Amino acid sequence: MNSKCHRVELNDGHFIPVLGFGTAIPSEVSKSKATEATRIAIDAGFRHIDSAHMYQNEEEVGLAIRSKIEDGTVKREDIFYTSKLWCTFHRPELVKSCLEQSLKKLQLDYVDLYLINFPMALKAMEKCKDAGLAKSIGVSNFNRRQLEMILNKPGLKYKPVCNQVECHPYLNQNKLLDFCKSKDIVLVAYSALGTHRDKHWVDQSTPVLLDDPVLASMAKKYKQTPALIALRYQIQRGVVVLAKSLNEARIKENMQVFEFQLCPEDMKVLDGLNRNLRYVAGVVFSGHPNFPFSDEY
Repeated sequence: MNSKCHRVELNDGHFIPVLGFGTAIPSEVSKSKATEATRIAIDAGFRHIDSAHMYQNEEEVGLAIRSKIEDGTVKREDIFYTSKLWCTFHRPELVKSCLEQSLKKLQLDYVDLYLINFPMALKAMEKCKDAGLAKSIGVSNFNRRQLEMILNKPGLKYKPVCNQVECHPYLNQNKLLDFCKSKDIVLVAYSALGTHRDKHWVDQSTPVLLDDPVLASMAKKYKQTPALIALRYQIQRGVVVLAKSLNEARIKENMQVFEFQLCPEDMKVLDGLNRNLRYVAGVVFSGHPNFPFSDEY
């Protein structure tokens, strides 16, 4: 399948594929799994690979990307690669070195998108773009107030191209999505299928998204899986969506999201599932003055 048809334009003129492959894996799983799963994803048609310094597997993910370039499956420019600045590198003088570390591990010359989690390091991020180390720069886990703070910064050189946040039918982020659209910022959804339920991050008593009866009955109606319904929901709302799996059959299956469409009534029904349930509540950061989840959106 030609993924070129399934991209959206960012506000700096670059294009991002609307379906991305998430590469964070649980710590108890061997890192070589990240290489294997990323190779499978590229073979299946994924062209957007999402990783981060914090995942501690950029060497393995880079190995997969380079092997698929070497065997002629893709060219470097076919792959849209996202990395993220971790909190320990927010001091402006450390930003570039964190990105350079990622690039060294990946053995790539640039990333397509570089994200920050909190609004401290923007000027230094702009320098990474100017130096050609990152084609685009964006943010992650920002609320409306924090986005406005950036957009109103005097001397802002590059508007963030996207805001990557937790987003799924139980947390549909409608208000934040509308705000981002009004500012020409793409919303990117992580935990779009619920969550891996890692007990370090996720309250174990929360409901499992993919067990939702509404998703199940819709899956029956469209002859798809609940996961594909949840992914399709995002794409039709104009959200770029990340799907994560280590299972070969599911990785391939997720590419089928382009083969069907949800009718407007069903989109409304899915909107109605929203319960502002955040799986990744980030409580470990809750005392921070820039903690993003205290605001309504």
